[in-house]
Order: sequence, then structure tokens, then C-alpha cells
Amino acid sequence: MTPSTATSPFVYKVDAAHSTVDFRVRHLMIANLRGEFSGVEGTVTFDPRNPSSSKIEAAIDARTINTRDANRDQHLRSAEFLDPDKFPKITFVSKNITAAGRDRWQVTGDLAIHGITKAVTFDVEGPTPEAKDPWGNLKIAASADAKISRKDFGLTWNMPLEAGGVLVSDEVAIHMDIELTRQKS
Repeated sequence: MTPSTATSPFVYKVDAAHSTVDFRVRHLMIANLRGEFSGVEGTVTFDPRNPSSSKIEAAIDARTINTRDANRDQHLRSAEFLDPDKFPKITFVSKNITAAGRDRWQVTGDLAIHGITKAVTFDVEGPTPEAKDPWGNLKIAASADAKISRKDFGLTWNMPLEAGGVLVSDEVAIHMDIELTRQKS
């Protein structure tokens, strides 16, 4: 089922219980370390007649970082990394959406992490056609990927390794799978 265009654009809210935001960074220059955030919230104003005019606003609670290691998570919540006591939210606001193929988009916007805002482009696949859940809600989903430099956002802590290289790479790969619920008009 695709959205009817009679009353578009449609407003969708992020379904946090069915959405994931995760990241990957090189550790010790040899392995990928993965982590995730919960507490994602946001709104997508989607116009199926003119998708490039759509708007995306999202926020993540920086305190919800989880790498499955309590000591590492505590360090990532410190002033050396995310410092959520000073910068509680990671936010994204789209500025430009361009077609990149069938059901593929380049979404460029302002990503704010650790009090620093930079333009970042996400490769987006979707949205899917609408589906009705068992409770009658209309849902769509999309996935998005980007790579950022953590140093661009003031996340510069690192430790040199005896054999050369550093403990944590600069490049961070971000992946999101987002499910959205259409709001009633």
C-alpha cells in the first residue's frame, strides 16, 4: 500500500521500539567495534508527490550509548567523548534531499554531536510502501548509512599503540533502520 497523494505531505513519527541506530569504528587498527543508541525520536514530513521536498528531524539521547561493555560505555559518556551531561542530544535536520536511484536518496543535513554541527550526507534506501500493523497504524521504513570523522565533532581522545597506529580510528560508520508511524491528520 502506498500513501494516497490526496492529502500529502504526511507526517510520520519515529517508532523508537522498532528503530535502531548503530555505529562501527576500528579498534586497535584490527577489528570493528560496534555500538548502538536507543532513545531515537523524530519526525519525517514525507511528500510522495515530491519526495525531495520532504523534511527529516531526529534526535538521539546520547546517554543511551551501548557497546555491551559497561566500562567502555562509561568512558564514552565522559567529557573525553560524548559528554551527555553537557550535550544530551545528537540531532539531525535535513537540508537537501536528492534522488540517487529507484527508492534511493542522498539526504544532506546538519548533524550535531558534542556541541558541534556539521553537514553530513546519508545514503537512504526507502521509504517502503505503507503497511498497516495489527492495530491499524500505517507504517513505513527506511535505512540510512553515512561515514563521519569523529574528530570533526571534537571527539579527539585516542591512545597511540606501541606497534604504531591508534586505539580508535577516526572514521565512524553509522547505520540506521527506522520504522515510522503515520500521524493522524
